[in-house]
Amino acid sequence: MGPVSIPPVEQARSIFSELGYTLSGDGSEFRAEREWKVVHVTATADDEEGSILGSDSDSLRCFVTYRETAEALVHRLSEFKPDYEWAVISVGDDDYDVLHAPSLGA
Repeated sequence: MGPVSIPPVEQARSIFSELGYTLSGDGSEFRAEREWKVVHVTATADDEEGSILGSDSDSLRCFVTYRETAEALVHRLSEFKPDYEWAVISVGDDDYDVLHAPSLGA
């Protein structure tokens, strides 16, 4: 992998804010809340295992990363099989894509 880049924190905060979530916390990890839903958001620049480990009590997690690392992160999460529901958002210059969003309660 090339040089380490800064996690896409501002993009992550912007996405959840535009979706109507209330944000709390600073840094590359924060909480996004809307109605009954609380999402633990992690902005990461890579697919390293440290960024995907978390408390098993976090029932909804979203990882926001750059396009060039998003597929690798989805793969690592799929292999890791965490005990929480998760999604990966891939960010580009002015847009984003949800690469994996497991069905909730299915």
